[in-house]
Amino acid sequence: MKKLTILGSTGSIGTQTLDVVANDPQAYEIHGLAAGSNIKLLIEQAKQFRPKAVCVAEKSLIDDIKPHLPIGTRVLYGEQGLIEIAAATDADTVVTAIVGSRGLSATLAAIEAGKNIGLANKETLVTAGHLVMKSAADKGVSILPIDSEHSAIFQCLNGENRAQVKRITLTASGGSFRDRTREELEGVTVAEALNHPNWSMGAKITIDSATMANKGLEVIEARWLFGLQYDEIDVLIHPESIIHSYVEFVDNSIVAQLGLPDMRVPIQYALTYPDRRPTPTESLDLAKLGSLRFREMDFDRYPCLRFAYESGRAGRSAPTVFNAANETAVARFLDGAITFLDIERVIEQVLSRHVIVDLPDVAAIAEVDAWARKEAATI
Repeated sequence: MKKLTILGSTGSIGTQTLDVVANDPQAYEIHGLAAGSNIKLLIEQAKQFRPKAVCVAEKSLIDDIKPHLPIGTRVLYGEQGLIEIAAATDADTVVTAIVGSRGLSATLAAIEAGKNIGLANKETLVTAGHLVMKSAADKGVSILPIDSEHSAIFQCLNGENRAQVKRITLTASGGSFRDRTREELEGVTVAEALNHPNWSMGAKITIDSATMANKGLEVIEARWLFGLQYDEIDVLIHPESIIHSYVEFVDNSIVAQLGLPDMRVPIQYALTYPDRRPTPTESLDLAKLGSLRFREMDFDRYPCLRFAYESGRAGRSAPTVFNAANETAVARFLDGAITFLDIERVIEQVLSRHVIVDLPDVAAIAEVDAWARKEAATI
């Protein structure tokens, strides 16, 4: 039986992870659930899955949740509570599904405690890939990707010689505005941006999909997960989201992973690897689908992806700045403070103001991250 802690249990990945658990309850045991302020849903999850502990964002929320929890479930809170629930339970696997850079310290703590990581928080590797991958190697724990694209690459590489990989290609749906010109993006609304054509995701990731910043974060994440150079990582627009990504080898053979766009498949694969189990998802019928479309990536149309490649190649503190500026800009857009196209303008200006430095530890990452957020909030 797999013992799980889920960081971000009330978000999109968290709820779908629990759906996987509910579909096969004999295979899993929930030891910890961490959420933010969605107390109502967290209470429902705790009653159904009876975790050993839960964690909420603020101490003030404890009185609201504690009377409704199963007997014996501990309540933790804040950053220290998140670290404790990640590292101090008997879970063997921690699913990190917190959106943004907040999950870094908890992920590192879980690795230090010898937990395997089901990684859905791409910002962890974007900001601290050098620290996370070294720590995982030192502790002998697995980093198993949950993002559909990285799961696809991981599956395509199973049993293959990594030295014989020519390149990988991450596919992108194109997001909410894939059929609009840049001129048609002037004045688009938050509601329009959140209307993703293929996937059911949280607000931040959906906006990132529309700007292609999400794919940029995935490119940087792939560099760390698979030990590749940026020239070996391509991006291709694939509107149907059926081919989740593919690998080309030195003999020009291509191995791809296909399936309907349902996150429960890569989630479950990360939980059950190297085994496969039935999922509560539909089968792919290629005959019914009929055709698949592809478009070459246009870096002028999607400058956020170009910023990500440039930041990744620059390395050191640049990816942290890219991520922090993007998170802040997206939050401002969702709040109505800036326009959709202002997101990329904010990121570009923050990157242009930054002097790249080394990031030897979490404290240095936090300092650079805070600087970038402050800059992005004032542009």
